Amino acid sequence: MDDFIVSLIERLGYLGVAVLMALENIFPPMPSEAIMGAGALAIDRGSMQFWPLLVAGTIGTVIGNYFWFYLGDRLGYQRLGPFIVRYGRWLTMEWQDVERATKFFRKHGHWVVFALRATPIMRTMISLPAGLAHMGKVKFVVFTAAGAALWNVMLIKGTQWLARTFSDIDDIVSGVIIAIMVVAIAGYLWRLFTWKPRSER
Repeated sequence: MDDFIVSLIERLGYLGVAVLMALENIFPPMPSEAIMGAGALAIDRGSMQFWPLLVAGTIGTVIGNYFWFYLGDRLGYQRLGPFIVRYGRWLTMEWQDVERATKFFRKHGHWVVFALRATPIMRTMISLPAGLAHMGKVKFVVFTAAGAALWNVMLIKGTQWLARTFSDIDDIVSGVIIAIMVVAIAGYLWRLFTWKPRSER
């Protein structure tokens, strides 16, 4: 079981990594930590290479983030509101969450897109207010790609460092990756089934 996620990534290849990273930013099937971490272990096995993995993961991340950016840019405040109201349960967020993220974006400027992409905080959420503010498309893609690449490098190199430093616990590293995936999915399901609009709390 501890090799399952690594073997899955190896079978899916770079295209599969890109697709999973895109989906992770739209409707997460598994977190980026698990995807890129498994890819890092695949590099150590010799079945993947660093640069193609980094490029695939970064392209997938940009595509997933652009989905939310496009919604914000095209729909705007008036049309996006009903969308969030209708699908907020599945996204586990409300319009107030969007407004809060938008205020944060306006306060800190365009560089926040780069900064948050390289952290575990609001990495995807910030794409929506960037679209609502009609940030330039090229600038958004460049800032997102740069931040995503930095985050992915940290995930790959961090996982490799752990695996090589503690070579006798490779199975534990693989197990941690699976644990991250399970916790992320369980966390989403918990939020989904316990989610209530603020008006009903």
